[in-house]
Amino acid sequence: MYIYLSILNPLTVWLMMAQLQQGGPDEKEKTTALKDLLSRIDLDELMKKDEPPLEFPDTLEGFEYIFNEKGQLRHIKTGEPFVFNYREDLHRWNQKRYEALGEIITKYVYELLQEECHLKKVTLPEGYGVIVLNPNENYIEVEKTKAQVQLSSDSSDEPAEKRERKDKIQKETKKRRDFYEKYRNPQKEKETMQIYIRDNGSPEEHTIYVWDHFISHSAAENVFFVAHSYGGLAFVALMIQREPEVKTKVTAVALTDSVHNVWHQEAGKTIREWMRENCCNWVSSSEPLDTSVESMLPDCPRVSAGTERHELTSWKSFSSIFKFFSEAIEAKNSSVKPTPTRRSSRIKYEDL
Repeated sequence: MYIYLSILNPLTVWLMMAQLQQGGPDEKEKTTALKDLLSRIDLDELMKKDEPPLEFPDTLEGFEYIFNEKGQLRHIKTGEPFVFNYREDLHRWNQKRYEALGEIITKYVYELLQEECHLKKVTLPEGYGVIVLNPNENYIEVEKTKAQVQLSSDSSDEPAEKRERKDKIQKETKKRRDFYEKYRNPQKEKETMQIYIRDNGSPEEHTIYVWDHFISHSAAENVFFVAHSYGGLAFVALMIQREPEVKTKVTAVALTDSVHNVWHQEAGKTIREWMRENCCNWVSSSEPLDTSVESMLPDCPRVSAGTERHELTSWKSFSSIFKFFSEAIEAKNSSVKPTPTRRSSRIKYEDL
């Protein structure tokens, strides 16, 4: 029996097996023999020549990228923006390349914050007058040991007979899945587990933790929040959990393209009323900066951030946000509420 491996790909093999399984006993014996042969084929070695290694540079220059004078990531040679599909039909490899580059950019941004903005990166629990929360880092990912992998598979309380049948099915399913996985991505990743950070296992938990351990104990008379995207949802969650303290401590809140929803989050009437008076949401819009934008949610005024790009809403509305904060301090001292939008076009939420 001869198999010409240079033209025999896994998909062809599975089609052959499917055809053989439709025949009689002789064909089934051939199928068994073919399965045995496949089990002894080292797909890693077979396809390694076509699969690039999961090894990437540790500098921007190594990736042949650089930030130009406008702060845009561009290719050194072509001047083009970042391209995700660097290699066609290798999604996982492209994803790993993207993540490796992301780690380098993260470090670069930290350096900018420290060198140009004069911020200081500290490890909890330390606090400063200006606090930059990091709600997206909720866990660390570590490789599972063999004992942990075995423990996770043997931890069921099911009867032995039922568990044995279930394990058999799972092994067959895993074998087929691994076969296709090796064909698609021969460099199989190691099994990992996520270890969540205590009391910081989600953006909402992190926000409450920072409030409880830092902001609530600060001597600041005026506390302001700038919350972007999911950060707005995390702030509303904070208000729901710490409403009296937030109302006492926080002077104003600037949201930028926030994804919060006072109805879905079940924010009470008193929270919605406080947000109408003390919050403003700068949203992505084609309208000029600070133009009123209509909303069906009765929580806080929405105005244009002067850009349609979600990720630029904080930067584009920077000047308006700090003007809003200054007006909030003046209003607090004179009992006059700040005006986050043009008076002539403000939404009458009481009419909703």
